[in-house]
Amino acid sequence: MDFGCKRIDPRDLIKCTFGLNKTELDLFLFLSKSNRCEPVQAISKHLGLDRTTIQKSLKRLLDSEVIERRQNNLDNGGYVFFYCVKKKPEIKQKMIEILDDWHKSATGEINTMFKDYEIQKI
Repeated sequence: MDFGCKRIDPRDLIKCTFGLNKTELDLFLFLSKSNRCEPVQAISKHLGLDRTTIQKSLKRLLDSEVIERRQNNLDNGGYVFFYCVKKKPEIKQKMIEILDDWHKSATGEINTMFKDYEIQKI
């Protein structure tokens, strides 16, 4: 996608819209491509990152409301959490809302910037 003089990669659009760092984006993309919910251990193994790094990134993605967590209770007691992306229409709508808010804010800044601007005659 082109914006002015710059080409914007769709991954960068996702990253900027939700304020993600590289690890969070990689995690989001991994979960987006997975056909099922994944436990922390599988995510950690696939991305080659420490479990605590994955857990921190998962928390940020949960806070951004782009993934969800499901609990699986174990027969012998305890539980395991599984993580998956929310449905694509939900993520799409959230992105549109965030970008619409940004557009309104940017438009306000431009209007303020040019409020007292006068074109001088030569």
